[in-house]
Amino acid sequence: MHSDEPGGRIHSTDPFAVPETEKSPVRRLRGRFAAPVALWTAPGPAGLTVSSTVIAGGDPGRVIGLIDDESEFFDAVTLAGRFALSPLSPADRQLADRFAGLFPAPGGPFASGEWEQTAYGPVPAHAGAWAGCRLDDSRPCGWATLIEAVIEVVHFPGAGEPLIHYRGRYAELA
Repeated sequence: MHSDEPGGRIHSTDPFAVPETEKSPVRRLRGRFAAPVALWTAPGPAGLTVSSTVIAGGDPGRVIGLIDDESEFFDAVTLAGRFALSPLSPADRQLADRFAGLFPAPGGPFASGEWEQTAYGPVPAHAGAWAGCRLDDSRPCGWATLIEAVIEVVHFPGAGEPLIHYRGRYAELA
């Protein structure tokens, strides 16, 4: 396609992405760590795609994540004191982008798809696993807020491969 031809152009890359050479060394390092993609939801409802989730074993088990404190999710989880987290699968790329604010969501991100209503927040009906969590602590951490919660319930209605975030893109396990 020539620049003088009418019509839009479909990009094979994100036209809004910061070029690698302009990213801070810390951001470039973070991008080299593969991370599972999860959907965190709270009563309200509100939700957020999170790729900075760590599950800590123990009795009780805990979850730690970095959250945007300006998000609707942060306000909802602070108010409710609880949330659900669901690891996403490769089939959930659009769902992940919808809750990250990268994909159009007419009527809001919960308007499409089927949802199971839980005391912790809505969970995708097709989720292979999900956990109900109780907020324990939050504090500033870098440009985000670190959330720490106690895992109160875990459900495994199915199984599936995880959706991975690596160097700004989604990936699957080989």
